[in-house]
Amino acid sequence: MHLIEQTKTIGLLKPAADAAGRTGRWISLKETHGLWVVVYVDQGNAATIALTPKQATNVAGAGAKNLINPTQIWAILDLAASDAWVRQTDATSFTTDAGVKEKLVAFFVPAVALDGNNAFRCFTIATGASNAANITSAFAVLNFRYDQATVPSVLVD
Repeated sequence: MHLIEQTKTIGLLKPAADAAGRTGRWISLKETHGLWVVVYVDQGNAATIALTPKQATNVAGAGAKNLINPTQIWAILDLAASDAWVRQTDATSFTTDAGVKEKLVAFFVPAVALDGNNAFRCFTIATGASNAANITSAFAVLNFRYDQATVPSVLVD
C-alpha cells in the first residue's frame, strides 16, 4: 500500500482542549472501502474521554447518529511505555481510562458499518465532555475502492 497514491489522509479534529466535547469534520465514504480513524490524546487530567464515531447522510452532518455496527478498536494507552497496539473489544464507541498519559486510539470503520440502507455515507468522530487539560486530535486514512491518478475529495457528497 502506498500512503499517498492509494489513500487519502484528512484531519478530523485539530488539536484542542476537550472540556465541552466536540464533533470533527464530516467526510464522505461513498468512494471508499472504509477508513482508519486515529485519535491522539494528551490526557493532562484524570477525567476519561469518550470517543464516538458518528454517521450522517451528508457532509453537513444531516441526520447525525452513532454507528449501529461495532467496529474494531485498537489502543496504545501509554505512549511513553509502549508502541504496541492492543486490540480492544469491538464496539460503537470507546472511553479512555483515567490515566494521565499520552494515548492513541484507532477505529477501523469499513464503509459497510454505516447505515447504507438509509443513505448514511458520511463520517466523523466526536469527543465527550472531559477536562480542559485533556487535549485531543484525530485524523482519518481512507482506503479507496479503485486506484486513481487523483483521488476524489471526501469533503463533498
